[in-house]
Amino acid sequence: MSYWESCFLFIPQTGFLSSSLIMNSKTFLCLLILISVISFLFSPGGLAWALSKSRPSHRHHGAAIPGPTGLPLVGLLFAFIGTNLPYRILSNLSKVLGAKPLMAFSVGLTRFVVSSHPDTAKELLNSSDFADRPVKESAYELLFHRAMGFAPYGEYWRSLRRISSTHLFSPRRIAAFGAFRRETGLKMAEEIRVLMGRDGGIEVRKVLHFGSLNNVMMSVFGRRYEFGSEGFCELEKMVREGYDLLGVFNWSDHFPLLGLLDLQGVRKRCKKLVLRVNDFVGKIIEEHRVKSVLMGENISSVTESGDFVDVLLDLEKENMLTKSDMIAVLWEMIFRGTDTVAILLEWILARMILHPDIQSKAQSEIDAVVGTHRSVSDSDIPNLPYLQAIVKETLRVHPPGPLLSWARLAIHDTRIAEHFIPAGTTAIVNMWSITHDDRVWPEPEKFKPERFMEEDVAIMGTDLRLAPFGSGRRVCPGKAMGLATVELWLAQLLQTFKWVPVDDHHGVDLSETLKLSLEMKHSLFCKALPRVFPDLVNF
Repeated sequence: MSYWESCFLFIPQTGFLSSSLIMNSKTFLCLLILISVISFLFSPGGLAWALSKSRPSHRHHGAAIPGPTGLPLVGLLFAFIGTNLPYRILSNLSKVLGAKPLMAFSVGLTRFVVSSHPDTAKELLNSSDFADRPVKESAYELLFHRAMGFAPYGEYWRSLRRISSTHLFSPRRIAAFGAFRRETGLKMAEEIRVLMGRDGGIEVRKVLHFGSLNNVMMSVFGRRYEFGSEGFCELEKMVREGYDLLGVFNWSDHFPLLGLLDLQGVRKRCKKLVLRVNDFVGKIIEEHRVKSVLMGENISSVTESGDFVDVLLDLEKENMLTKSDMIAVLWEMIFRGTDTVAILLEWILARMILHPDIQSKAQSEIDAVVGTHRSVSDSDIPNLPYLQAIVKETLRVHPPGPLLSWARLAIHDTRIAEHFIPAGTTAIVNMWSITHDDRVWPEPEKFKPERFMEEDVAIMGTDLRLAPFGSGRRVCPGKAMGLATVELWLAQLLQTFKWVPVDDHHGVDLSETLKLSLEMKHSLFCKALPRVFPDLVNF
């Protein structure tokens, strides 16, 4: 007998009244349970937050973080699947709910907070309580839990940061590879001329990926590829497969029971790719190992123009890294170095076609500083402020990582903006929402590089109005090298060509798709018309 039925024992049990009351008590009990379940499932933030609040240690910690309830059990799953753009959905929800500083939501059993405001974003990204990253199943299977991007915060991670900062991304190393970056830019211009002569138009993405991948391969592995070569095509296939696997929404990450089934085949695909990666990177490591033995090289003799593999081999001798660690670190370098540069340049060139006045102004600046008889070089970039403003404005309008790509994980119970956030919460920053907020940026939907001529906004992580490379402990270590590459190649491509649509009937489609980064949904196909002397690409 239930508690509620026992209460009715004190009422005379006679005839219809008695049975009616008992029936009503059962109905009331079911209704009460139903209301409790509904209030649980539809609590602010959704199921994962409701489960957290049910724990005694997490009760009475102040006001709840505002957030959508989402659908029962699955939460905001719909925002992350199919062709939906989660950064736009989350931005709209935070605006409607008045939750720009901080909003809670759930996806399955994963508890999220998202910041769409510069102040709370800075507080979150610079907090030591959010020093870890949640490791997706695909990242773990692809070895990235031993690489810098996903390695847990600790001594191993700090060692990787020191190694990369000293031996790959230092100002001296960036300068040392300036000549190769310039050479690669000229090579891309040459390929564009060939493709224009053959096809009458070019698919920009293919050429940009060739340049980006070659740039990374030379700085990390000390080798280069020819455009369209068998080795280049095979490497590009592996990189693209890795992008797809890291970017796909994996149900297993948020619904643990589904992890046993591998419904999407992510784990199976990852295992196949890892075999190819181990073979590819492992062979390069062994080649360097043999060369090191034959030449008697050590870390003291690796010059600033040497490659990163030699540095890691010396660290292996000191028992700081295993071969598996080296493969993970090197493979991650290819990912982080290839994706952003090519994607950002494609967005910029699309904007140059859409805004010929801005393109012309940038080209006039280049002509005034560099002239038309030599190719632009790294030393010219500081004297091209309008070109730099174009890069910044593109990063604002089309941030490569609209949700800053890889989220943070609360390693302790903490507070952000006076709200309690339990350990294990995944935190993300909606950089797209910040850069499209009219309270932060006047006329945010307008492409206007001049705004950065009027105010020099730092983009390296100190000003969260525009922090495309992140901020705090997990800021992108290669941000300076990536920016230097984009600015130089953009200057070379604008100096050499006038970028126009294929014809009057085909404009530029700015539709977006979010994979590992925010890409153009349809690859940019356009014309590149020579501006100056054809032989400029040879100088």
